[in-house]
Amino acid sequence: MADGEEDLPRDAKIVKTLLKSMGVENYEPRVVHQFLELWYRYVVDVLTDAQVYSEHAGKATIDSDDVKLAIQSKVNFSFSQPPPREVLLELARERNKIPLPRSLSGPGMALPPEADTLISPNYQLAISKKRTNEVVEETEEDEEASDSKQNSSQEQRTDMQQNTPQRVSFPLGPKRPR
Repeated sequence: MADGEEDLPRDAKIVKTLLKSMGVENYEPRVVHQFLELWYRYVVDVLTDAQVYSEHAGKATIDSDDVKLAIQSKVNFSFSQPPPREVLLELARERNKIPLPRSLSGPGMALPPEADTLISPNYQLAISKKRTNEVVEETEEDEEASDSKQNSSQEQRTDMQQNTPQRVSFPLGPKRPR
């Protein structure tokens, strides 16, 4: 045996022997520990089920029939066989007899509404209006003719319009033809 194999427990040596008999030469040392954990967990589950079956039968101890029944139930519930090929073919024939529904959208791929796509506007810019010379220009004659109250109310309206930001949305993707 190799250098470190004398220190190994009997179960670990058995796992190593099983791996070698299956043709596995290279593996990490943790593999042995993982197999041991799986092995112990499986044995505990089987023996727990066997104890339940033994108690149900009114026996004081677990016998080989209880262990066989526990193993058989574990195999039946853990490992299921796929249905036979003939059954699958018959199911496929039955299902394929039903034609597919006609497409309502016409030829091509059905796409979601534009609002639900990634190319719809997904951000807004707040653009403040700047005071332009065209809006503010007034002649001297207009100033003399208008009341001072009208001037002050008009200036307040232009100031309010200039301070209110305008929201504009832009799509991210290229423009699609419609």
